[in-house]
Amino acid sequence: MTQRIVLNGISYHGAGAAAEIVTEVKGRGFKKAFLCSDPDLLKFGVTKKVTDILDSENLEYEIYSEIKPNPTIANVQTGVEAFKKSGADYIIAVGGGSSMDTAKAIGIIITNPEFSDVRSLEGVAPTKNPCVPILAVPTTAGTAAEVTINYVITDEEKNRKMVCVDTHDIPIVAFIDPDMMSTMPKGLTAATGMDALTHAIEGFTTKAAWEMTDMFHLKAIEIISKSLRGAVENTPEGREGMALGQYIAGMGFSNVGLGIVHSMAHPLGALYDTPHGIANAIILPTVMEYNAEATGDKYKYIAAAMGVENTENMSVEEYRKAAVDAVRKLAADVGIPENLKEIVKEEDIQFLSESAYADACRPGNPKDTSVEEIAGLYRSLL
Repeated sequence: MTQRIVLNGISYHGAGAAAEIVTEVKGRGFKKAFLCSDPDLLKFGVTKKVTDILDSENLEYEIYSEIKPNPTIANVQTGVEAFKKSGADYIIAVGGGSSMDTAKAIGIIITNPEFSDVRSLEGVAPTKNPCVPILAVPTTAGTAAEVTINYVITDEEKNRKMVCVDTHDIPIVAFIDPDMMSTMPKGLTAATGMDALTHAIEGFTTKAAWEMTDMFHLKAIEIISKSLRGAVENTPEGREGMALGQYIAGMGFSNVGLGIVHSMAHPLGALYDTPHGIANAIILPTVMEYNAEATGDKYKYIAAAMGVENTENMSVEEYRKAAVDAVRKLAADVGIPENLKEIVKEEDIQFLSESAYADACRPGNPKDTSVEEIAGLYRSLL
């Protein structure tokens, strides 16, 4: 069977990596940037770290910030019009998944105008042209959107998230700079970090997983497990570890897909505007228990990567429980809520379950499921 791996052509890693934007812009002859960043990052001066770099070299740019935490079709459409008027020839995406997902959708539509109806991009759209060149500067350690071929846009009319998968959308260069992440508050650090762990665990157990992606995912689980508590406390070591761990997880899951943790989290973001990382973190241990019988011996390696000792001498039941317990302990240590009772309304469960079953991530789940079983998982978390 032929396997495919799609990654950035170039990525820079380490403190100060964002300064290399100048190297890439000048080396590629770009003239003007369309800089996508969300309003909070502008307000708190995070985006300024990048604009200062551009200003120091007199590099031209225009900022676009009409971006919600769960970016919408309208955010993309207004962004497309703004790009057309800007005279820009490349995009710089500064932020978390929201900024980068918006940038990807804008960039794809600009070079593939036949997909100007944003809904037509859902799933695996048959675009023909690479998107406008994107330089990605993540400010959160979680989504790994800077190295993935995925983006997610919310359809507010239908209260659902559209998962879009397209090899043409991957940023050409990523700048993984922990200094860009140092101002993240504790809650956001915890949520995005658990999102990264979910990527690694779901990617490791998805039906399409294979040796190369297993290598990425296990290393990501190890680094994230060692680093997230420190990152929440804003230690340099924790920030550096999470910056790398989440990127490595993205190298894997982008190429093999995810599972129903994400399928169940997406409708919560669409209906209640629940932060994606929080939703994933709450759901992950319960879905791990549900999937356990379909994962072979993989939970043994997850448990070991998370620091559980003596896994080689454990029974199947013991190491599966140990893996789930380790995830629950990490989530609790970084302040993740235990359940969905403050988020989900009983009367919405049928809609949520149908949306989750229809989600693009669901087919990759190691265990085949149904709307009814997903509804049972939601109810177990109330």
